[in-house]
Amino acid sequence: MSPDRLTFRVSGMTCDHCARTVEKTLSALPGIASCQVSYEKGQGEALLEVPLPFETLRGAVKARGYDLLPYDVSGPEATAPSEKLRVAIIGAGSGAFAAAIRASELGASVTLIERGTIGGTCVNVGCVPSKILVRQAQEAHQASHPSFEGISPASPALSGSLLARQRSTRVEELRKAKYADILAELPNVSYIRGEARLESTRDIRVRTEEGGELAVPADRILIATGSRPQIPAVPGLSGTPFWSSTEALFSGTIPPRLIILGGGFVAAEIGQSFRRLGCHVTVAMRGPHLLSRTDPDLGRDLQGFLEAEGMHFLTRTIPREVRYSEGLFRIVTDKETLEAEHLLVATGRIPNTESLNLDAIGVAIDPSGAVVVNERLETGIPGVYAVGDCTTLPKFVYVAAASGTRAATNMLGAGPSTLDLSVLPKVIFTDPQVATVGLTEEAAIKKGLSVETRTLPLDQVPRALANFDTRGWIRMAAEKDSGRLLGVQILAPEAGEMIQTAALALSAGRSVDEIGGLLFPYLTMVEGIKLCAQSFRKEIGMLSCCAG
Repeated sequence: MSPDRLTFRVSGMTCDHCARTVEKTLSALPGIASCQVSYEKGQGEALLEVPLPFETLRGAVKARGYDLLPYDVSGPEATAPSEKLRVAIIGAGSGAFAAAIRASELGASVTLIERGTIGGTCVNVGCVPSKILVRQAQEAHQASHPSFEGISPASPALSGSLLARQRSTRVEELRKAKYADILAELPNVSYIRGEARLESTRDIRVRTEEGGELAVPADRILIATGSRPQIPAVPGLSGTPFWSSTEALFSGTIPPRLIILGGGFVAAEIGQSFRRLGCHVTVAMRGPHLLSRTDPDLGRDLQGFLEAEGMHFLTRTIPREVRYSEGLFRIVTDKETLEAEHLLVATGRIPNTESLNLDAIGVAIDPSGAVVVNERLETGIPGVYAVGDCTTLPKFVYVAAASGTRAATNMLGAGPSTLDLSVLPKVIFTDPQVATVGLTEEAAIKKGLSVETRTLPLDQVPRALANFDTRGWIRMAAEKDSGRLLGVQILAPEAGEMIQTAALALSAGRSVDEIGGLLFPYLTMVEGIKLCAQSFRKEIGMLSCCAG
């Protein structure tokens, strides 16, 4: 090893200015002739006039909020570390697995630590079982409500126990195929069942299922512990057999009556599904309408469609007390007392961070307990990263997975790799579905933009007419002078299949005139995006079918 040359990696840099800061910090130390640091490569090189302890350099850099990792180099061309970096990942959901796969690809030694079930929320108790439930309920509804006259209803809906068994079976299949089987094939990745606690920025203590303890040293740490249902402090609720979304999704029974506390997407999706499977559903929420955090028209109009199916909504309602006896829930609210055989609490989710000992190492969290991360998915502590529902990032499985890949890329010096959330499509899987991307008119105005909008009812979309289902609309917001697309909101039976077209147009910076001039296949629902774009300049009712 050359005595006058030191190559090292740098952790914690977020921009080229950081690299210059590290350069200046090291160059100011006695005995260093020169120093160069590359933000793009995440590494640097110093020429030493006299031998210096590596910890002296590391201490100076850590005082500025960064960290150094030594390299074993034999000359100016060498870039390989002396041993594999040790990456510890707390959690085994989508974000954790994406990070493990990427870290393994980059040659790290990876340890996954999970206290619960492998696969995380989405595959086990979130996206997958909820969408199966939505589909089951949709087919039961269609069997008894055919769109065309003369079509006999299909066989009665399957029993609740069989429906639950179908959901459980598919969840098990996907958990095995997408997590357990992949884990078995990943090189240099080990798996520990147990609860992790951070002892320092380089040491993790794991309490195993058997009651023992393991020490897991790490050069990099990724927190990906997910979230769980938030249970409000309503007197009498604790100790009753209420449902969270997890119990509702895997219930073997369809109760005669169900009360839902909360007015978000969980209440909407599960509530409609249980209603379609024969349950009388009452939703009690604090907000003025369903989905109160979205475009108001989306929530109000969706609520109207669900009311037409028989769901009952109580808005601006506060639960005061929960009583349970002899198999019956009584919910005392500020308006009336509700009764039902089952109660679903769907009042949001909270991060799983309280047992990690984050305060001891200085990792910042917000008031909800979510880990605060920067654009590189790093916390304020060099070498400690976080992704997924336990962070301040948007709570979507595809955001978690994309974040996991980027966090691993950054922590192993193969970045920088950042997550662009400016074009983030979102879908709520009710019927009709709710899908959005980009800015609403209100959000655009708050940003100081001059905005114009158009709303296209689905009775102006030929495929919706052919489907005999014109529930909903498409709305576009565009910059007034340039026509540049700013955002799209869709309420339609196939909104989730349409929104990515809008996302691609938004990402490409397309104007409504350009979108209106593109070729869209006829008859498709996504053609409605073209028609809505054309409505900025034309009277849609005066166009012939598939008019250009």
